[in-house]
Amino acid sequence: MKNIKSKISIVIIVSTLFFTSCEKSDNYIAIGNDEIHLFIWRAMNNYYLWQPNVPDLSDTRFTNIGQLYSEYSNFSSPRDVFESLRYQPGVVDRFSWIVDDYVALENSFQGINLSNGMEFGLVRYDSDASKVFGYVRYVIPGSDAEAQNIERGMLFSEVDGVQLTESNYRDLLFDDSTNYSITLADFNGGNPLSNSTIISLTKTQLQENPVAIVKTIQEGNNTIGYLLYNQFSSSFDSNLNAAFATFQSENITDLIIDLRYNGGGSINTATYLGAMVTGQFNGQLFSKEQWNTKIQELLDASIFENNFTNEIVKKDQNQNIILQEPINSLNLNRVYFITTGSSASASELVMNSLSSYINVSSVGKKTVGKVQGSVTLYDSDNYTRTGENLASNHNWALQPLVLEIKNKDNFNEPDGITPTVELSEDFGNLGELGERSDPLLDRTIVLIATGSRSLYLKSNDFSELKQISNSKENYPSGNNMFIELKNKNLNKKVQ
Repeated sequence: MKNIKSKISIVIIVSTLFFTSCEKSDNYIAIGNDEIHLFIWRAMNNYYLWQPNVPDLSDTRFTNIGQLYSEYSNFSSPRDVFESLRYQPGVVDRFSWIVDDYVALENSFQGINLSNGMEFGLVRYDSDASKVFGYVRYVIPGSDAEAQNIERGMLFSEVDGVQLTESNYRDLLFDDSTNYSITLADFNGGNPLSNSTIISLTKTQLQENPVAIVKTIQEGNNTIGYLLYNQFSSSFDSNLNAAFATFQSENITDLIIDLRYNGGGSINTATYLGAMVTGQFNGQLFSKEQWNTKIQELLDASIFENNFTNEIVKKDQNQNIILQEPINSLNLNRVYFITTGSSASASELVMNSLSSYINVSSVGKKTVGKVQGSVTLYDSDNYTRTGENLASNHNWALQPLVLEIKNKDNFNEPDGITPTVELSEDFGNLGELGERSDPLLDRTIVLIATGSRSLYLKSNDFSELKQISNSKENYPSGNNMFIELKNKNLNKKVQ
């Protein structure tokens, strides 16, 4: 099987292949959103992972365009059409979505978002589940939050003077406004009380370098590399590789990869990371994908395999190489991860795929269990951004799940990966990321040094407070693992 460098091109399956019985005709005049609805149906009919399970996506569902136009003419928006075509949304299909601004989505995949730089989680109160408080996870350098002296561990209970609740937090924190104020609060045993400190924050277009902390920790005879990695963004593959060059130069014996706030990203980047951790498995199978029946039957099975590689290769939309560099591999036979309920998709892919080859341990909480990948589909002849006849009258794009991904042993964990040592973050005392004051990092170091899996470090009484959302989930990219259709190639990417 080929590696990423020599991966065989996959010819894009254009809509006419699966919709030959339903061609456009001058007899049917599109009105309103008809053309967008047609794009949605065709794209889902071609690529959706569960296409065979949705009767309305059957190849024989419509005999002509007029019939399709008529079927969806009463839907209030393209979003409603898309939702009607999902398979058991929230149960089986938990992660497909549609956007009305694909530019914002593209930016988000590369870590560019409209943000004030305060990354936070949202948690229900201990005694009143309707109330919500936020806790600051970390602050992006160069952001307004940094300028306003926001720090990890700060709590806030109000936005613009209004108490956060499960029913209003989306409107208060994630609407179109670029400004809001937060009221800081004291933990108060899981029922935070406002302390009347108000901080105003402004959102701007901000790019985050996901390679957040790279350091070495000495613990007895163990030289431990620590990496806080917050998104599998292909724009920062060189930065990630440079981090491993640092680990090489410092002769680390053990490695901790902190994915506690990493919701996913590029499949290629996940494969690169796997190769950086190891190196001794070059050319062997890292992961394999299962697409819908129509696509699987048309293409050779090897097309859907992703191999360990020894170099990073990036190409532009014309397939010209814009980056090529050798991967800095550590040749480790064990690795440690830190995870939470926010660790998803590409984070889980790396852990699952490496577990087929080396010893993988983790400290924290069970991961999300996102084992499917998606693709951005545009309204053009071949569904790519650069395809012919790209629609000029709208920016709608689809992000449907198109594949399920497994390791070389044909295994994944749709219910999430259970940690070796379970330990929650203490919202009242988070500690400092990258330092022993962080309970999760400290416990991982203890695991490395002693091998002890028992939780002799007692969790606080409020460790099971329910988190309901976080700032990253509400970016356009969300918790996404994705591939990319580019020109006439299907180039692999994940979240």
